[in-house]
Amino acid sequence: MALSNDIVLRPRFKMEIPRINEAILSDFENVKNTQSEFIVTRVDDHVFIKFPKEKQHFWSPQLHLEINKVDDNSSMLHGLFGPNPTVWTLFMFLHFIVAGLFIAFAIWTYTNWSLKQSFAVQASVTILMVLLWVTLYFAGSLGKASSTNDMRLLNNFMNEVLEIENKKAL
Repeated sequence: MALSNDIVLRPRFKMEIPRINEAILSDFENVKNTQSEFIVTRVDDHVFIKFPKEKQHFWSPQLHLEINKVDDNSSMLHGLFGPNPTVWTLFMFLHFIVAGLFIAFAIWTYTNWSLKQSFAVQASVTILMVLLWVTLYFAGSLGKASSTNDMRLLNNFMNEVLEIENKKAL
């Protein structure tokens, strides 16, 4: 699984596993009591793997797994790496505010231009919003880049649990 995609801020993946989903989910449920490197939480068909509070930083990723039953002998695992949901919500809120201000100031700029009035301030703020959006995008990319090793640790842990389970199934 490649984690070096420069465009996607929250990498996703999926894989088919030749085991029933309840067995895989119970393995994640069991492993949370036998190790202390990660916090493993299960809600229905969803498993969340994250770092303990003392190992977390602002951009710490977490791994969200959804394990669905395909048939009686296989399951589909959907994975999503992302920051803490609070950080992601703040990040998306800032994007929404910047986009809203961009649209408002672009309309105001166009209106003043149509009326042949001064529009330098409005055009400047519109351009500033574009620059701010680009800055937010690069901040997110830097956050992702700084947490690549953490994503690899989460991915390795997931693979260990799945390989342990595959060995048990044999």
